[in-house]
Amino acid sequence: MFRKFLFVCFLFLGNESVNGLQKWGTQFGQAPLLERFFWRALDFAYPDEASRNFAMMRGEFIPENALPVGIEIWRNKLFVTVPRWRNGIPATLNYISLDTNRGGSPKLTPYPNWAQNKAGACGSAITTAYRIHADVCDRLWVLDTGTIGIGNTTIQACPYTLNVFDLTTDKILRQYRLRAEDINMNTFIANIAVDLGKGGCEDAYAYMSDELGYGLIVYSWEQNKSWRITHSYFMPDPLAGDYNIGGLNFQWGEEGIFGMSLSPIAANGYRTLFFHPLSSRREFAISTRILRDEQLSQDSYHEFQVLPERGPLGHCTSSVMDENGLQFYNLIDQNAVGCWNSALPYAAENHAVVARHDTAMIFPADVKVNRGLLWVISDKMPVFLLSTLNYTDVNFRILTMPVRDAIAGTVCENSPWGYVSNSLWWE
Repeated sequence: MFRKFLFVCFLFLGNESVNGLQKWGTQFGQAPLLERFFWRALDFAYPDEASRNFAMMRGEFIPENALPVGIEIWRNKLFVTVPRWRNGIPATLNYISLDTNRGGSPKLTPYPNWAQNKAGACGSAITTAYRIHADVCDRLWVLDTGTIGIGNTTIQACPYTLNVFDLTTDKILRQYRLRAEDINMNTFIANIAVDLGKGGCEDAYAYMSDELGYGLIVYSWEQNKSWRITHSYFMPDPLAGDYNIGGLNFQWGEEGIFGMSLSPIAANGYRTLFFHPLSSRREFAISTRILRDEQLSQDSYHEFQVLPERGPLGHCTSSVMDENGLQFYNLIDQNAVGCWNSALPYAAENHAVVARHDTAMIFPADVKVNRGLLWVISDKMPVFLLSTLNYTDVNFRILTMPVRDAIAGTVCENSPWGYVSNSLWWE
């Protein structure tokens, strides 16, 4: 009876707003999702209206062609990435000032500026960015795929290049072009995870998942060097390639390793990288002790661990783990976000859904945790790619929810951290 009462309350909350922000009821957790920002179509912060109109006249800005796919939060900036899948995308790496924008549909400001978002300006600008990561050393890690278009329309305008910005000065700290040996003819990398070790800011590694080339590229900041790892666990499950999202049935059967998250540092000084192919319902794990050693990583097949399946409708593109070992991940088939407390074995009974909404969360593309808040961007990506968005409707949303409220009453809240022989269960 109490749960039924809560459900009715949350449905009612779905029609309320707080300080002008929409609240979306959810039958999970103890707080509704807060709609921080929403857009029917994206817009960009041109210097003036004349510049905007001129860009539209020249086809350099076509609002209906822009789809946001990734987010990151650093201090007062909310970063939003927009890949150049179609013409008319003026900037791929952008931000919203959280100081001056409390809600609504703010225009995106190119980061760090317009010039460094020029398509095809290899070495001096970013052509297409997807997932990005801000570390505790105030660095923004951005992998430029160098691509324009998607699928059969893809043009490799520039080489894959890792760009690391100093967020305190907005200047490039380092650019690193991936080696020819790091990629192959099918390579498509959209995701990046950044591992800071006990050695501080210089002890940093980036892991980049090659979704269609079925590999993992490791980059060492200290060595300024990269290497590629291959494993059969990076490949898709042939039985998991069918999708039903936003009223569309389609097949993404070739989608391999995609989502990644890193555990807190364990007693042995290393983290665990959790990863999964997109076309799969299963999670895998590997110690960063293996990944950080170029030679060891080439001959450690049995070090990779197979974890159980998440269950039906378990396709996932994005996952993140906070400093307490709580993993949050999107469930794109379910218009939902799930959680797992890594103190418990990775089993279906130890997972929970913390938020679900069939209007506000159609394709929750990316999830992040920052200062106790869970952030989610939903973008109706399959409708954009395979059909046509209705631009009289709200198509893109950025939603937040306190982590504490999200996990309240779920298995993710009730599990204390557990250690066995000075290491976590997965080691």
